[in-house]
Amino acid sequence: MVEEENIEACRKAVEEDDEPKGLCYCFWGPIHWFKMLAVEMHWSFVFGVVSIYGINQGFGGALYRIGTEYYMKDVQKVQPSEAQVYSGITSIPWIIKPVWGLLTDVLPLMGYRRRPYLILSGLLGVVSMLFISLKSKMQLGFALLTLTLGNTAVAVADVTVDACVAQNSITHPSRAADMQSLCALSYSFGGLLGFSISGVFIHLIGPKGVFGLLTLPAALVSLVGILLSEPQVSNFAYNEVNQKFREAAKAMWTTLKGPDVWRPCLYMYLSLAVSLNINEGLFYWYTDAKEGPSFSKETVGYIFSMGAIGALLGAILYQNVLKNQPLRDMLFWTQLLFGLAGMLDLMLVQRINVKLGIPDYLFVVIGEAVSQMINRLKWMPLLVLSSKLCPSGIEGTFFALLMSIDNFGGLSSSWGGGLLLHVLNVTRTKFDDLWLVILIRNILRICPICLLFLVPKGDPNSFMLNTEDDEAETPEPDNIELASLIHSVDSGR
Repeated sequence: MVEEENIEACRKAVEEDDEPKGLCYCFWGPIHWFKMLAVEMHWSFVFGVVSIYGINQGFGGALYRIGTEYYMKDVQKVQPSEAQVYSGITSIPWIIKPVWGLLTDVLPLMGYRRRPYLILSGLLGVVSMLFISLKSKMQLGFALLTLTLGNTAVAVADVTVDACVAQNSITHPSRAADMQSLCALSYSFGGLLGFSISGVFIHLIGPKGVFGLLTLPAALVSLVGILLSEPQVSNFAYNEVNQKFREAAKAMWTTLKGPDVWRPCLYMYLSLAVSLNINEGLFYWYTDAKEGPSFSKETVGYIFSMGAIGALLGAILYQNVLKNQPLRDMLFWTQLLFGLAGMLDLMLVQRINVKLGIPDYLFVVIGEAVSQMINRLKWMPLLVLSSKLCPSGIEGTFFALLMSIDNFGGLSSSWGGGLLLHVLNVTRTKFDDLWLVILIRNILRICPICLLFLVPKGDPNSFMLNTEDDEAETPEPDNIELASLIHSVDSGR
């Protein structure tokens, strides 16, 4: 009790006495914000979010993406439709995130639920990236396996820190949007830095050398596991693990089958799945010397860094202006703008920008920044909503389940885009129908507007899970969009 009073006193001191005002907010505001989160959530949590989201996923993910693009194109020499499918295969560890979530929630190691998994995932990332960077003339199958193991390491670290975010979102509901903003801002800053230097590293040391550099962010994940503040689980009954797995699976199913949960989940999946991913076809066209603009490795990295800036601006705009806007209104406008922004790719491939006197590089940079900003604005409110749908006790598992639904939508989008590229015969050197691929993708991007009835009305920050079993009645769905979920979970056990 005394400790809680001290924390509350520190929080008030940070928020009231040291709060920056006026022009000073431009410099001291972010520092004040980080300090406030560190006081309320513990500094090791903030360090873990910045390290895993910012450095491992943002910075490391940027290097990984550009490195994989050139590795598949120049080393393995595959077709763009094949590269699109292979990128989906290596992302499978993200689809089975509930498995990692179940492990972190149900099976503690050495008395801890989070720390050992962070340490082990970091070690797996180091080993997998070292192997692919040092092995010469690796067969495609082994390369895909190694990249999949690398993604497994990142996914386990991601679901572990997601569990921490979801748990803190329940204990500090007023800070749920701030925590998602911290995740998004860290990821965007890391991605910006990673994309900015990725082209230079690809040019100097090649894609395999870049894979070698990725051992450093992976090692940082292990350091987070060592430093993370977490209460130790004492006298854990390992002979009851199977029963706990069944109980957790039952709790997830009981929660998921509620209409206020499965409806937004269905929207999240469909809105991703129908927005076909054709990035590999565009990448091959970007770097083609005959029909494309023949961008250099450094230029490709800079283009993606502008996309990271757009995503960063989207996160800042959401945090400071749009986080309290009605969910359906946000999704309607962002989905519509997302489809319209795709028309910039169509203008580029049709060379309309050249006829207007706009250089290819400038036009691509504008299109990438705008698309990534809109995409970030589209998904941040859904992330806030997802973090608040997690029942207490299985936070990591259920948030991982929600995110795996998104990742399965991304897999469907990637394979659907690969199929479309294959059907319309877009290859390494032939891009005659790439414009048609882009047009079909843009039309499909707007289609999810018809599904907005699946998502709740109102501000996602106002949604709360009622943890009372019998003391309060379940709210009527007509009055409150998200009814009590924990009650139904506990009753179903």
